[in-house]
Amino acid sequence: MQYSFIAPITLSASIALPASKSISNRALILHALANGTTRPSNLSDCDDTRVMIRALADMPDVIDIMAAGTAMRFLSAYLSVTPGTHLITGTARMQQRPIRILVDALRTLGAQITYAGNEGYPPLRITGTRLTGEEITLPGGVSSQYISALLMIGTTLPQGLTLHLTGDIVSRPYIDLTLQLMHDFGAQAQWTSANSIAVAPGGYRDTPFRVESDWSAASYWYEMVAILLRKHTQDDVRVELQGLFKNSYQGDSHGAELFSRLGVRSEYTPQGVILSRGEAPVSHLEADLVNIPDLAQTFVVTCCLMGIPFRFTGLQSLKIKETDRLYALVTELRKLGFVLRSEQDSILLWEGERCTPEARPCIDTYEDHRMAMAFAPASFVFAELCIRHPEVVTKSYPNFWNDLQQAGFSIVEQNE
Repeated sequence: MQYSFIAPITLSASIALPASKSISNRALILHALANGTTRPSNLSDCDDTRVMIRALADMPDVIDIMAAGTAMRFLSAYLSVTPGTHLITGTARMQQRPIRILVDALRTLGAQITYAGNEGYPPLRITGTRLTGEEITLPGGVSSQYISALLMIGTTLPQGLTLHLTGDIVSRPYIDLTLQLMHDFGAQAQWTSANSIAVAPGGYRDTPFRVESDWSAASYWYEMVAILLRKHTQDDVRVELQGLFKNSYQGDSHGAELFSRLGVRSEYTPQGVILSRGEAPVSHLEADLVNIPDLAQTFVVTCCLMGIPFRFTGLQSLKIKETDRLYALVTELRKLGFVLRSEQDSILLWEGERCTPEARPCIDTYEDHRMAMAFAPASFVFAELCIRHPEVVTKSYPNFWNDLQQAGFSIVEQNE
């Protein structure tokens, strides 16, 4: 299946964004560790959260988390401290995503985990037991989900957990998000130095909790506004995004500041944030995205479509996401006539070099929700654009295509 698009001339819309997947999945694990009776409210309706809810509710012998990376990491740690034996598995792509670092760390604490397939990769067979370890050292450059998974079970250990991170720390805001939510559920956990975190023993308390809207999902609407404002001179572009807060728990909220450099103004209200024309966009954008890697595709595609050369660093985690996002961006943007360069597996840059775009470009999504959503706004520039396998958006933003139609997009489903 694929979608083709006719984009509206302008945007004037109020969008009810999905709840944050990152917060939802952390809150569900913390609720389960607290043996809570009141499940968090306003949970995300995405695939990743659905599989987490189902796994925690049913606890089957075989837990299939499909393509949900957060569920694989968080549940692997959770099952290590939960009575019973389970096999946790996922899609073919999930079984290609490395998990050895997390497994080794859990084993250091005393976890009983074996590989049911290829060494270092899911599926995993886990038997819950009482973990007795209390201190771990990890490279700071690993996925923050590994770190968050360990932190969340740390308070259940008899002596708590001390976690030392070496080298540069990737995605620190996601670690801070985990610590904040742990505090909300009654745990004591904090940075004790620039590279060390201490989690006190004592478990969690059952806490009523409401999940806020998703700043990652908001980024695609910022992208649309930025592209439209660059393309036209009219000032009637206005999008309200409901349920967002300026002082958000989510690190991706910092994307608003970066979008201000691309000409988008954010006006915060009690209901959310209103996007409109701001200052003139910069002529060249350089930024370290190490703390907001999930927005990399959004900013890369936005800058290309706005004709703004860029150099983005801190992208080392993109190669182990749903797909190799560096490769996917370089490949798909060439279809649109943009020649990007990837360096050191952590840098992506565009110096304005162009090639002939395909007459009717069709974007491959690589089983990656963010590829579909980051490239959909290209329909403002490429009238013949299509997106293959658009259903991948259910991983984080199931109503994305419906929201586009509400905002004035015409979407036609086609057979490939």
